[in-house]
Amino acid sequence: MAYGDGPADEALRSAWNGFCDQLKLAGDKVFKDANPSEPIMRADGYHFLTQNLGQAFDLALETKDPAYPQIHYFTHPTMKLGGDVCDFTYRQAWISGDHTYKITGRKGTARWFNLTVQGPKPAKIPGTDFAPLHEPFGDTPECNILGHQIKADADGNFELYIGGPERAENWLPTTPGSRKLFIREAYDAWFEKPTSLTIERLGMDSPKPVATAERMAEAMQWAGDFLYGAMRDWPDHSWATSGGVCDPGQPNVFPADKSANSADDAKRGRMAANMIWRLAPDEALIVEMDMHDGFWLFGMGGFFVESMDFFHRQVSYSPARTRVDADNVVRFVMAHDDPGVHNWLDTQGFSEGNLGYRNLMSQNPATFRSRLVKRADVLAELPAGTAMVTRDERVQQLQDRYHSIKLRFGI
Repeated sequence: MAYGDGPADEALRSAWNGFCDQLKLAGDKVFKDANPSEPIMRADGYHFLTQNLGQAFDLALETKDPAYPQIHYFTHPTMKLGGDVCDFTYRQAWISGDHTYKITGRKGTARWFNLTVQGPKPAKIPGTDFAPLHEPFGDTPECNILGHQIKADADGNFELYIGGPERAENWLPTTPGSRKLFIREAYDAWFEKPTSLTIERLGMDSPKPVATAERMAEAMQWAGDFLYGAMRDWPDHSWATSGGVCDPGQPNVFPADKSANSADDAKRGRMAANMIWRLAPDEALIVEMDMHDGFWLFGMGGFFVESMDFFHRQVSYSPARTRVDADNVVRFVMAHDDPGVHNWLDTQGFSEGNLGYRNLMSQNPATFRSRLVKRADVLAELPAGTAMVTRDERVQQLQDRYHSIKLRFGI
């Protein structure tokens, strides 16, 4: 049977063409003025788009029905989004305040775990005239629970309830506007294990409905808006709205107020700061932080604020994997090639990107300093006793990284 023989043919083709048009417009955002024109940077823009094309309909259709919830990794080594930090994993599940859910899991060994109920998405960011981020972001944290607050048996097995009647433990309330669970886990030492999680709606006693023509058309619209929004909003939205991101006109320094630390950030269980960096081929950047308590993370990102290749490259550090100098200062060397310094941040050949900082277990603000130097002068700019690595030690670092990331994602 040909096009036009079915009553939904015109609506479906129109929706699909609209999605394809949105995808083309999203691709044009690779060439936004702020994105450097080097071929590797333009290619990375398309890489960011194609990685998220791969999950567009998982978010828009396959996991979208809150009556049949699924937990979805929306970042992993081949999918980056939303200012993701290299040593985090990010999962979500669409939910509704109309239902009660049970999460069954087993605690892993990652240093930090947080599960947040996200509420309605406002038309404007509260207190501003800015629209919120594109889907699936921009909603409002309502409540959260940390890993140490979840009661488990001797083997780490637990059940956690979302919504429904109040429970004495392992319970998070919902509201009529609750729409999503946002699940983050952060890793310190290599070979930490992830928390396993599955979700179900209580009373789920029938098969998930097959997608109708109307539902499919809605998903096409959502997927197109998602992809266009991702290319439109990153990094521009954070430049305009976040107190934790420095002015792009002043690269290579962290913002003066050090962090994003609002009430919503507290509900997410974190403090945050991001530095925009730019390096010429013959330059390097020395980044210093006075050592402080808590669980902090540094991770490199590209122009679209997506994490760099944390699977294969030295682009992230945590306390367990960082060497602290004798003066109690943490020093990183950001450079295009390996200077032999233990705390090397690999640019993976990019001329511009961002360096993200997260503090998860302390309210002590970091004190950052940075200075741009010639690559040839790096070692002379570092204090005596700076931790160095041999070629074999660097290879071992990369091997530990590779196998640990595989463990985190079960790949």
